[in-house]
Amino acid sequence: METIWTELMGSEFRVSFYDAKGVRTRCIEAGSGKPLIFLHGTGGHAEAYARNVAAHAEHFHVYSLDMVGHGYTDAPALDYGFEDFAGFIGDFLDAIGAKKAYLSGESLGAMVASVFALKAPERVEKLVLNTGMLIPPNEKGRQELIDVLERSRAASGAPTREAVRKRLEWLMLDPQKSVTDELVEVRYRIYSQPGRAAVMRKISDRILGDLVAPEFAEYATPSKLKQLACPTLVLWTEHNPGQPLELAREGEQMLPNSQMHVMKNSAHWPQWEEPDEFNRVHIAFLLGK
Repeated sequence: METIWTELMGSEFRVSFYDAKGVRTRCIEAGSGKPLIFLHGTGGHAEAYARNVAAHAEHFHVYSLDMVGHGYTDAPALDYGFEDFAGFIGDFLDAIGAKKAYLSGESLGAMVASVFALKAPERVEKLVLNTGMLIPPNEKGRQELIDVLERSRAASGAPTREAVRKRLEWLMLDPQKSVTDELVEVRYRIYSQPGRAAVMRKISDRILGDLVAPEFAEYATPSKLKQLACPTLVLWTEHNPGQPLELAREGEQMLPNSQMHVMKNSAHWPQWEEPDEFNRVHIAFLLGK
């Protein structure tokens, strides 16, 4: 039976807490060498990368974060817009003493990594955009994002395991296989912390609401993508909800120094549903192979 624990076995991992400018920040940490920061999506947590930490720790000092407001990281009074999350990434890099890092983000994490790379390009070694990009959704994607917004509100309103399961199912191509009881329990316990569900709802309303609002088109413009000069891997799937493959291909063409890899048997969490392929492609890109 595969569990988060069995996925992490064999690596000298630890759960660590860092002070990121006053924000007590939780991460799953392993390995040594240049820092690699994994950034989860809206409502997510460090365990989103449980199937990737050990493989990457053979080459990098891996930090899989609970971003501010998420998981067991502090949830200060913020607006929780992209700028807030990007500022938090800078504060975390300062906390670990890193002038520069590899950034790999999934969904919201990819957009946050992009905003940070635009603000502080000198601090980003390479960038991985995993099923998330600063590009407005088309009409189909907008409807899919409205769907996940409603699921997020249900999961964070008065958390139940069933509501959490339905939110997680949106991420997966094969929910029956990929949404394990353990994963549901992890997220349910996170959301059940005193006051945490309200923060999750605020973040979902702000981020997912922004993505479906006309104003996002002004923020996510081709000119922004063209400014992302660092080496970038666009790692997508054939079944990604919210921002479908054809949209990602358009965005990738705007990036000045990019390559693209498309995975066939996953949806919004390829790092979880297809970890072997994800790890192979991801590590090869970061190492320049």
